Amino acid sequence: MNKSYLQSKIKSTGTAYLFWFILGAHYAYLGKWGLQILYWITLGGLGIWALIDLFIMSGKVNRVNAPIFEEIEEIEKKEKDEDHARQMAMMAAATGNKGN
Repeated sequence: MNKSYLQSKIKSTGTAYLFWFILGAHYAYLGKWGLQILYWITLGGLGIWALIDLFIMSGKVNRVNAPIFEEIEEIEKKEKDEDHARQMAMMAAATGNKGN
């Protein structure tokens, strides 16, 4: 995947709180539509679920973002390894030309 595409998929805790406050749509923002519909049907667990979510929202956002950050790290490592290999090839070519 493209690194910039993955970065655009990262969710913000502030935006999740905004969605929680407006219509209680934070699960939809996090891409969990099944939970979102259940949340709406139960009216946020009659308020109890809504209150709990208020305190654990950052953890929910972090769990959604964790696999995205892992993929970005893998892409960055791959780019770094490719760049290192390219630099080594350029150095080898430069030192090979000096010997001729």
